[in-house]
Amino acid sequence: MSNSQDSELKRSLGLTPSISLVIGTIIGTGVFLKAAIMSQYLGNSTWVLIAWVVAGLLSLAGALTYAEIGILFPRAGGEYVYLKEGFGEMPAFLYGWQRFWVSAPGTIAAYAVGTATFAAPLFKLDFLGGQKGFAIILIFLFSFLNCLNVRFGGRLQSLMTAVKVLMILFIVGGVLFIAPGNSMSHITDSGSAFPGFSAFGAALLAALWAYDGWNNMPMVAGEIKNPQKNIPLALGVGVLFILLIYCLIHFCYFYALPFEDVFNANSKVHPNALPVAAKVAESFMGNSGVWFLGLAMMFSAIGAMNGSILTNARVPFAMARDGLFLPALAKLHPRTEAPYMAVLVQAVLSAILALSGTFDQLTDYVVFASWIFYALVTASVFKFRKTHAEHERAYKAWGYPVVPVVFLVLAVLLLINTLWTSPQESLWGLCIILLGAPVYYWQRKLARA
Repeated sequence: MSNSQDSELKRSLGLTPSISLVIGTIIGTGVFLKAAIMSQYLGNSTWVLIAWVVAGLLSLAGALTYAEIGILFPRAGGEYVYLKEGFGEMPAFLYGWQRFWVSAPGTIAAYAVGTATFAAPLFKLDFLGGQKGFAIILIFLFSFLNCLNVRFGGRLQSLMTAVKVLMILFIVGGVLFIAPGNSMSHITDSGSAFPGFSAFGAALLAALWAYDGWNNMPMVAGEIKNPQKNIPLALGVGVLFILLIYCLIHFCYFYALPFEDVFNANSKVHPNALPVAAKVAESFMGNSGVWFLGLAMMFSAIGAMNGSILTNARVPFAMARDGLFLPALAKLHPRTEAPYMAVLVQAVLSAILALSGTFDQLTDYVVFASWIFYALVTASVFKFRKTHAEHERAYKAWGYPVVPVVFLVLAVLLLINTLWTSPQESLWGLCIILLGAPVYYWQRKLARA
């Protein structure tokens, strides 16, 4: 993509909206729901909290490395651009392929249906077509808002991020200063025996889904003011803040509730069990706590959905500009200068997945596939240090080469463990990626004809 092409995208996002985008795209539903399944994997609260710390540090290591690559190529498209520059068109196309068809619309659909699920006990949704109808309305409403202009989308993201962070801090404050029955014994009595590397890897993958989204902000690098300064600051500050707030709220979960209550939340054995966060809110607010938590989870899911809509549409936009995807997806609105066609097509795909009811399984497949590309992008920093040595860097990856190497080693171990513990999901993730290969060659053949 040429610089002249990129100049059509306005650099409208300052530091605050960029940090909000990082935080807002990461905080979705995982912070409220993952504690139960992680407790079932690990068997005690100590290792659950350790898994959240490790997952956060792993995400931070990836973000700090991405920041160097982001300021080297401050263009729309994020990982697609980095993979193309580092390894050529084919890996970049395969990344964009799985992101366009499954990862992006599946994530948006998951957040929309999650919002509808949280809204159902609080509001009557029948007149809106039930939960799925409400989810589709949300997808198209926020997609339309993101077609207005990127500055509006950024301000909307800042507002929703502030609301959900305040709600999380309210829960933390309620546990620490109001809730009865709090006790460190809830944590110490659950034990501390290491459950084994396979179980820890499975729990780590669950936590990484809650941290997922730290890679999204560079996708709008072409619309960030002063990218050399704001990209590394936004990524570093945003992910570090998430790490701290995730560890704090999960400490509060175990501080407020006996380990067995966390273990049995969202359990198939106890189908009427409340989510962990709802149980905690109920402990100091009574029944109104469940209602409050429902609103908090709605705002959280909507904020993550809005951030996903804003960032993910830039990948097919960048691919279309390079002649690797449908040309219509490269169109910018003449007045708002937003990539409206990419946003709208993404909305249609998201709505289809929301209706199909299969998006949860698809996004599970893509978690594994996404980490393949996270590892590839991180590996590219070593190549760029040689091939782009002449470029001045306002920021260099912190802890290089140790931090990127640690990230790569842990990412590879995580992928191997996932292949071992979840072979079906892993193989489907690989199949989704490889299906793009014949399409790429067909596209190149057409271009040469």
